[in-house]
Amino acid sequence: MKMEAEIESNMPLLGISVAVFSSLLNGSTFVLQKKGILRARSKGASYLTDLIWWTGTITMAFGQIGNFLAYTAAPAVLVTPLGALGIPFGSVLASYLLNEKLNFLGKLGCLLSCVGSIILIIHSPKSENISSGVELEEKLTNPVFLSYLTVVLFLLIFLLFWIAPVHGNKNIMVYIGICSLLGSFTVPCTKGIGLVAQDAFTSNPSSSRDTYLFVTLVAILGCSILIQFRYINKALESFDSCVFSAIYYVTFTTFVLLATAILFQEWNKVGAVDFLAMVCGFITVSAGVVLIQVFKEFHFNLRELNKMTEKTE
Repeated sequence: MKMEAEIESNMPLLGISVAVFSSLLNGSTFVLQKKGILRARSKGASYLTDLIWWTGTITMAFGQIGNFLAYTAAPAVLVTPLGALGIPFGSVLASYLLNEKLNFLGKLGCLLSCVGSIILIIHSPKSENISSGVELEEKLTNPVFLSYLTVVLFLLIFLLFWIAPVHGNKNIMVYIGICSLLGSFTVPCTKGIGLVAQDAFTSNPSSSRDTYLFVTLVAILGCSILIQFRYINKALESFDSCVFSAIYYVTFTTFVLLATAILFQEWNKVGAVDFLAMVCGFITVSAGVVLIQVFKEFHFNLRELNKMTEKTE
């Protein structure tokens, strides 16, 4: 019993470590894929033939595997926002591979992202509300969660079949909306697979039911990832990778936190002070991400500002 308690106490720390490492891998994904797309475009070939693009794709696969492990070991309300740590890493990598400059505001954004992530780690819930496949099945059939999924599914169908074919290449929010809404399926499925995987392949009488649930979650997760993969690459072909990743992080994290809050109810174990701190941490991280990505072309020169001030005086 003592050993089991020690293992459970170390699980959030393991989940945090894996989440941080995965965020670094995912942070390099967009940069490598964008580099591959640009190289292929200069050659007049498809990005599917470029080695760097495939390196980014394989890195994405390892990052997703890391996310899966992190979600099984730590609460989703902690793992998802930590993905912001990949943004500063990706910005530094982009300065070398894509010749993108990291200005003063970008460096400030890196600092804010790290500070916000530390706040999230300190104040996040350290335990789960669901520990078995039976509890998960009860949560999945909750009318509130089913209503939320119905709305998300309706929006996805509307975006995929009516809006994306016409306005997808003109408005960045179309592709971001599709990928972010799919987060309402990918993250709960990822966490759910970790919960039912062990019971699905045992000899218990209820194992067949767990197996069906496991297969269903894997199928939904696979479809969601494939659609996300398709539209992320469409967005990278049409829009700036930095602006896309900044807005995508904020919207994706918001939808994931909303979905997991309804499904897993992890916020029930968070006090008022910790809740407020996590909201402030998420806002800090989001502000840092926006500073890094959206204002990368903004040139801030303190000397010129002082000269302008002197002239006005």
